[in-house]
Amino acid sequence: MKLLRYGPVGAEKPGILDEAGKLRDLSGIFDDVTGAMLGDESMARLRGLDLGTLPVVDGDPRIGACVGNVGKFVCIGLNYADHAAESGLDLPDEPVVFFKATSAIVGPNDTVEIPRGSVKTDWEVELGVVIGKHTKYISETEALDHVAGYCVINDLSERDFQLHRSGQWVKGKSADTFGPIGPWLVTRDEIADPQNLQMYLEVNGHRYQDGSTNTMHFSVATVISHLSQFMSLQPGDVISTGTPPGVGMGRTPQIYLKPGDKMELSIQGLGVQRQDVVQG
Repeated sequence: MKLLRYGPVGAEKPGILDEAGKLRDLSGIFDDVTGAMLGDESMARLRGLDLGTLPVVDGDPRIGACVGNVGKFVCIGLNYADHAAESGLDLPDEPVVFFKATSAIVGPNDTVEIPRGSVKTDWEVELGVVIGKHTKYISETEALDHVAGYCVINDLSERDFQLHRSGQWVKGKSADTFGPIGPWLVTRDEIADPQNLQMYLEVNGHRYQDGSTNTMHFSVATVISHLSQFMSLQPGDVISTGTPPGVGMGRTPQIYLKPGDKMELSIQGLGVQRQDVVQG
C-alpha cells in the first residue's frame, strides 16, 4: 500500500493510492497517517478495504509529509562506503547517530529554504524507515518486522553550520524545510529487499547522486537493532539511513544550493520529490 497525506500545511488528510494510481480519501477511516494507525492491526484493516468505495480526491492537492506527528527524526551518518570515501572519512565501527528537529519536516514538493547566513546548503537523498510498533532491545532478525514502511527523504544539510559551528551536527541539519519526507509511505510488504533499491538526486537536471542501498555499510535491520539498544523507538518515528555519494561537499570544486535551483530525487518504488530552492 502507498499511504500519504494531502492538503494545506497543518490540515493534511490521510489518503491512499489505488491500483490505478488515483488518490483516495481515508479520512472516513482514520484521522491521519500517524504512529497510532501504523500498527499491524490497522494495516490489516486497510488491506481489507475495497478502495473503490473510498472517495476520489479531485484536482492536484499539495502532498504533505507521508507521516504526521513524528516523535523522533533519527539520522545515520556516513552509512554508505562510497559516500564515506568521497568525504575522506573512515567507515565507522558503529552507526553514527544524530537527530534532526521534527520542525524541519515538510512535504516532498514543498519549497526548500536556504537559512540565513548559510554558505553551504547541501542535498542528500536517503531511504527513510518509519517504525510501526514499539521497538526496544530487538535483534537484527526481528528488526524489519517493526517497520511500517519506507519513504524518500532529502536530508538537507548546511555544511558550515554542521562542521564549523561547534557541537553536534544538529545545527546544520535542522533548519526549517530541511526534512522533505514522502510522497508516499510504502508499506513494508511492497519492498522485498530494502538493501537493493536504486536512488538518485538531480539539481537543475544534472544527476549528482546515482546510487543504491546495496552500498550501505550498516543495513536497515542493523540500524534499527542498534538504535533499539540505546532508546525505544515508537510508532511513527522516522529513521533516515544515510546517503550515497554525489553530495555537493564531495565535489571538486564543491557546489552548493542557491536560490532558484530545482531538485528532483527518487528511490525505486517510493516515488519522486521535486523542490524549488529559495532564500529563507
